[in-house]
Amino acid sequence: MEIINLPPYAPTLMESTRAIGYSVEAAIADIIDNSLTARATKIDIDFFPIGDEYIAIIDNGIGMTSDEITNAMQYGSKNPNEVRDLNDLGRYGLGLKTASLSQCRKLSVVSVCQGQISGRQWDLDYIQKVREWSLLVLDSEDMDQLPCIEKIKPLENGTLIIWQQLDKLSVGEIDFAASLGTKMDIVRDHLSLVFHRYLNGEPGLKKVEMRINERPVIAADPFLAAKSAQIMDAEIINLRGDQVIVKPYILPHISKISEAEIKALGGKDGLRRQQGFYVYRNKRLLVWGTWFRLMRQGDLSKLARVQVDIPNSLDDLWTLDIKKSTAVPPEEVRRNLSNIIKKIGESSKRTWTFRGKKEMDDSKYHLWNRIKTRDGGILYEINREHLMVDELAKKYPEIKSKINNLLCQIEGTIPLNQLYVDMNNDEKISNEVSIDEAKILELIKSLLDDCESSNTKIAMLDNLRITEPFCEYLDLIDQAIENGELI
Repeated sequence: MEIINLPPYAPTLMESTRAIGYSVEAAIADIIDNSLTARATKIDIDFFPIGDEYIAIIDNGIGMTSDEITNAMQYGSKNPNEVRDLNDLGRYGLGLKTASLSQCRKLSVVSVCQGQISGRQWDLDYIQKVREWSLLVLDSEDMDQLPCIEKIKPLENGTLIIWQQLDKLSVGEIDFAASLGTKMDIVRDHLSLVFHRYLNGEPGLKKVEMRINERPVIAADPFLAAKSAQIMDAEIINLRGDQVIVKPYILPHISKISEAEIKALGGKDGLRRQQGFYVYRNKRLLVWGTWFRLMRQGDLSKLARVQVDIPNSLDDLWTLDIKKSTAVPPEEVRRNLSNIIKKIGESSKRTWTFRGKKEMDDSKYHLWNRIKTRDGGILYEINREHLMVDELAKKYPEIKSKINNLLCQIEGTIPLNQLYVDMNNDEKISNEVSIDEAKILELIKSLLDDCESSNTKIAMLDNLRITEPFCEYLDLIDQAIENGELI
């Protein structure tokens, strides 16, 4: 049998892999994966959009020797099926090259390892000229001509990645400087989310500092863990000797979070589009805002977000792509995830519609009743047995019918359609905040003024304790009684 050695043609393959489909933020995140694998704790991203424009990523990781840089610059330098270090964020041995050259025509890598500096460069124009896999070895004079070289030289260990001739980023741009600035803002938001667990220094991880043009990148926690409720214990799925850890969260009701937090939680697509699973590989976010077709995205589940941690040893089961932008759970994991979906959705629904109260809570007198009609619809009506309505009718019996007519008018003119639009737009409804304590106290005193004796006042206070909105101010009532303000 005859064997033909048929290596790929360098100019064609290198130009073709530029079309894999990296966005600039995904490409930079791929480079940062290498920095974190190299145990870097400080990462600087510098960009310069004028003249000889460039983007540079500098880290203080363990660095690479001359031979290690050569190996890193080789296409397919790693076997994706090899067992790797638990903290390795790479897989295919393509990220450095494909991510970088998807954005630029000249990629330079300079690394310092134990004080020894080495450099290599892929220049696509040179490759087109010589038609070979010709990796350029940079001498000290070559390296001195590179931007940001002064930042890497003083380090004992570290690596500098430089993108020059940013042709893909400049296509169709009239004002490239302004355009690159805007794109780097998108990069900042992307990195703050994708690496938020590293930026926060989560237990088990060394805290990492990132800067873009000297400005710090601040972590964006998609779960708002300090305020959110974890509705159930973490679920551990054992798979092929490893563990997939699933941790569900329900975000606070929209009235409990600030405008800045709403923006950070929802991003440009809003809370509704960002609900779902957040899949992390070695605590680096891969995929988010999807239910993997196990449940539809809906308005009442918009507060549900589920953290899923997978180890790099299960990459092959999750069909992880080169860009690390897609991951599909294996069937065994899908079955386990399905078991908790309904509970997650129902909890989010209760938080959204009743701010944590049970839908049918007969232990309290609500101001509004929610009634299911015979035709399967829903009717909201003001509770005629509510303490304040009842007291008003007793005090002014001659206008009882007028009070009832007024309440009917209020019920019949609720702007439900506009409310639906406002809530879907994640607008904070201003009248859904707590009433001022002084006003609540004033209201309680006015109700007690009509009581003829201490016993009737005590009975009234007992009723207030189980009536909205007073039941939310029990500490205030107890304090006022102790101070002699109410009885």
